[in-house]
Amino acid sequence: MATTQKKAPAKKTTAKKAPVKATVAKKTPAKKTAVTKKTSTKKQPEMRSFRIATDQQPFTEFRITRQTIYWIILIAFIIFAQLWILKLQIDVATLIDAQQAQLQNI
Repeated sequence: MATTQKKAPAKKTTAKKAPVKATVAKKTPAKKTAVTKKTSTKKQPEMRSFRIATDQQPFTEFRITRQTIYWIILIAFIIFAQLWILKLQIDVATLIDAQQAQLQNI
């Protein structure tokens, strides 16, 4: 009474051919746009390789330029800010010393 059951073979799913249709659909609009749309192309300048520029001014020569003036102004501002902060620190230190001396005298 033993019966053997045979399993049904698994059905294989076939791949859809959508990519083939998609490529065909993409090609046709491209041809239409190429035919209907005409644009003029401008010539772009040719690529030139980098070249070493000649020195116009010797390294040891000193000349005041706009950049020199900008650096002088920047350094002067930094020095002014440092001196101002130093003065504030000294003022705070003297006030703290005066308060400590006043508290010790009480």
